[in-house]
Amino acid sequence: MAKPLVAIVGRPNVGKSTFFNKLCGKRISIVDDSPGVTRDRIYADAEWCGHNFRVVDTGGIDIKSDDVFQDAIRNQVDIAIDFADVIVFIVDGKEGLTPIDQEVAQILRKTNKKVILVVNKLDNFEVEKSYEFYSLGFGEPFPVSCEQAKGLGEVLDEIVSTLDKCDLNEEQDAIKIAIVGRPNVGKSSLTNKILGFDRTVVSDIMGTTRDAIETEFAYNKEKYAVIDTAGLRRQRSYDKQSVEGYSVIRSMEAIERADVVVVVFDATQGITEQDVRIAGYVHEKGKPSVIVINKWDMVNKNTYTMNEFESNLKDELSFMAYYKSIYVSAVTGQRLTGIIDLVKIVYDNSSKKIATGKLNELLGEAILSNEPPYKNGKKLKINYITQKGTNPPTFLLFCNDSSLMHFSYLRYLENRFRQAIDFSGTPINFIVRSKGDNN
Repeated sequence: MAKPLVAIVGRPNVGKSTFFNKLCGKRISIVDDSPGVTRDRIYADAEWCGHNFRVVDTGGIDIKSDDVFQDAIRNQVDIAIDFADVIVFIVDGKEGLTPIDQEVAQILRKTNKKVILVVNKLDNFEVEKSYEFYSLGFGEPFPVSCEQAKGLGEVLDEIVSTLDKCDLNEEQDAIKIAIVGRPNVGKSSLTNKILGFDRTVVSDIMGTTRDAIETEFAYNKEKYAVIDTAGLRRQRSYDKQSVEGYSVIRSMEAIERADVVVVVFDATQGITEQDVRIAGYVHEKGKPSVIVINKWDMVNKNTYTMNEFESNLKDELSFMAYYKSIYVSAVTGQRLTGIIDLVKIVYDNSSKKIATGKLNELLGEAILSNEPPYKNGKKLKINYITQKGTNPPTFLLFCNDSSLMHFSYLRYLENRFRQAIDFSGTPINFIVRSKGDNN
């Protein structure tokens, strides 16, 4: 059962993102005094009095703006409104009613959907300042101070009064896919092609996507949620306290919460140091991944081009030799469905649970082929192995003395296990324990 959707709309800088963050209980949208900071639709879950629903934050509508992104922002808002069950229209009580508010109201009236009018920035709760907004035609306005969380309960009561109660247990968890990479490698274009419609703002201007945008979709009867993210540049290239700096943090958080990470390279630029650094970060976080080489249609090719590129890729990503790669074009659509097919493969591999008997059989065979090392005249003895968890697969090795284990022997064991079990696309972890260890 899908959750109802509540869309937050309004002109720029009226407090939409602050309202969104208060509803969802954490900072999800970028909040900044600069108009137009939120360009795309940002989704999150919210709950009030047993009612569960999705909330979507949108970019500010300013029809007269000469901002190069305004047409794209308006397109995103239109999509959010189209999918919404309830619309929260936010206006600025300090500034009062403006012509832009009236234009937004005209757009909303045409939707024939429930619109809840919220008058924000009434920090001293000057209710009389909300009266002029009756003229917008949406009934009684709700005076609030989003910054101080005043009046939000009444707005939430009004929201849930129009929504059916949702049973979360009926929902199948979606496989979360974070799409990451350097700026301008085609992440948003890939996302839009995968989803089949313009989900995120696409532009040739570097740094267009500044929030991590999540959208659910279905493919081969499986549920997925794709997270498009801001481009990751080297830290010295941006101010950590800036909007861009916060966007990079959001991208890192997207990797943290993802089940699978798609790392996008630009085939026309080869394999850069930053590409390798991003892949390394994903590897360190223990995330299954797919390496997507985009813009393959723009590469001058011969019979050996792909093999040569793949050989270079293996050298550069030798620290994660388990990776799965695919060569695609977001422009032509070449091999794009193969990305989701690979995502499913690496997710399933990362979710594998191996029987203890099978694990110990493989361990015994590995030890017979290559005995554990000695250290200071003492031999390492591995007694037992069991699986501790999944995503990524994690195994406990019990031995006589964990200090005797050398990283090279762990690497040998990993290679033997990978030869016997398909763990392609996912890291696997071994945790060594001995009798004297506390945990």
